[in-house]
Amino acid sequence: MAKDEVILLDFWPSMFGMRLRIALAEKEVKYEYREEDVWNKSPLLLQMNPIHKKVPVLIHNGKPICESNIGVEYIDEVWKDKVPLLPSDPYDRAQARFWADYIDKKLFDFGRTIWTTKGEEQETAKKDFIEYLKVLEGALGEKPYFGGDNFGFVDISLIGFYCWFYAYETYGNFSIEADCPKLVAWAKRCIQRDSVAKSLPDQHKVCEFVSVASQKFGIE
Repeated sequence: MAKDEVILLDFWPSMFGMRLRIALAEKEVKYEYREEDVWNKSPLLLQMNPIHKKVPVLIHNGKPICESNIGVEYIDEVWKDKVPLLPSDPYDRAQARFWADYIDKKLFDFGRTIWTTKGEEQETAKKDFIEYLKVLEGALGEKPYFGGDNFGFVDISLIGFYCWFYAYETYGNFSIEADCPKLVAWAKRCIQRDSVAKSLPDQHKVCEFVSVASQKFGIE
């Protein structure tokens, strides 16, 4: 299979796009990054993802792969010559998919509610967010990474949220590390990897984006 044209349609603060950036970096795949304006979507994005009309979209030799975790699996399957992102054991692979799916179910929604609401609704979102993270912290246990000694699929699925923690804490006036120290320690461990460090934007820049978005939506 030809592997000569890889394009990523993305939006820099997207924790979902960060998954593909990390996976491509882990596999040492060269690609063209195209920044999207999510409020004024390009014709290419609408053409390549007509169902959801959202980023990220991985375009490999003209063919689109939509949804971030599906994209990470695709990258893992196509570029097999590098260290695998998913476990080889079927049960372990199923478990990794389970936790990646768990992350996708509510974490983004809880985080978004923290910075888009106030009062009781925000307090409930903060409580739900921490409880969700504590479940993930339990799944991590004492392991360096979710898959054990090796950085992989679940780590990639979750780590993008880390650069949003500062914004959540700023708007929610709480400390994630106080409640989930092991998870924050895991995140700091992940950040030591070049693939992660180069793929995640600065947390203060994300917070500035949230401030602008809040004003745009009339929240502040």
